[in-house]
Amino acid sequence: MSTACEVSGNAKISRPPLCATANELFGFFRFTADPAMVSVLITTYNSARFLQRCLESLLRQVYKPLEVIVVDNASSDGTRELLANAGPEVTVIYNDTNIGFAAAQNQAARLAKGSWLFSLNPDVVLSPDFVAKAVESGNLDPKIGVVCGKLLRWIPNENPEFTQIIDSTGIYFLPNLRHLDRGAGEPDHGQFAQMEYVFGATGAAALYRRSMVDDVSVNGEFFDEQFFAYREDADLAWRAQLMGWRCLYTPEAVGWHVRRVTPERRSELPAEINWHSIKNRFLMRAKNISLPLYAKYFLPVTMRDLQVIGYCLFVDRRLLSALTAVWKSRRELRRKRLVVQSRRKISDAELSAWFSTRAVSAPLSVPQ
Repeated sequence: MSTACEVSGNAKISRPPLCATANELFGFFRFTADPAMVSVLITTYNSARFLQRCLESLLRQVYKPLEVIVVDNASSDGTRELLANAGPEVTVIYNDTNIGFAAAQNQAARLAKGSWLFSLNPDVVLSPDFVAKAVESGNLDPKIGVVCGKLLRWIPNENPEFTQIIDSTGIYFLPNLRHLDRGAGEPDHGQFAQMEYVFGATGAAALYRRSMVDDVSVNGEFFDEQFFAYREDADLAWRAQLMGWRCLYTPEAVGWHVRRVTPERRSELPAEINWHSIKNRFLMRAKNISLPLYAKYFLPVTMRDLQVIGYCLFVDRRLLSALTAVWKSRRELRRKRLVVQSRRKISDAELSAWFSTRAVSAPLSVPQ
């Protein structure tokens, strides 16, 4: 069983055989990356229903070396009891409050020793060679900063629960700035059987090159902690594209994901999820889009904005504060925007090719 120690006023870490120091936990000290290591970063919040099977699938991975770091955001459903017995292969950080997905992933990343950081949801089960196939694909080109695999739907208590329905083969943006998962809800008939470049990866299972993480971080944050949760993966994908990194989809890395948040289920979702989703739509745009690109897509973007604002006004007025939250954070957004735009490496023409009403991709090309 792991040993545990207090790390600060709001977190406790369990790490065999030694406890991490506060400097390690909060990023004042960074480990030297192991060139072969993959660090798996999992954020849990009342994840007991799925967590055990997720961890079991990690223990079955053929790729080595692999470290697993779990940050628990004050779960109360039995998740902590599961983690206490997870074994010496798993490092666990216990937070006293729910600090959000983005901040918890950053917290785990600061402890990670790997040259690849694998952001993984606790409601994902992986095939045994997922990590091996993803790393192999990522090593094709040093400009590949992100690798995503083929995620299929996991529907617990159904027969079969591990389906051949596509969950995600990467994400893409519509001209109205909504982002969607390629192939979501489609039966897998081999229509996404080619290794190819995509705009970005869903944060449910995304392999990030550490050098990219360091390059695209703003104010020490890999995932933007203003987002708290939801859309932070799309924001990161956009930022990485701006800074010249590429995202590779590899169909041989297969996993299964419990998809609980989908566009068509907006009315069924908790208000907190919708609140962050609306807020983050505007945060993402404020940092990443150029004025010429905004002008190009002004009509579809504005039409979508009116739909969102109308929903807040006439369907759920609790969500209006999400809009005011964006305005209140305008100064911080301006500072972040200056950093992002000053470091961009690609043109609007290159970027706009990714904004489409269909799931676009680009053929794989690697240096000879």
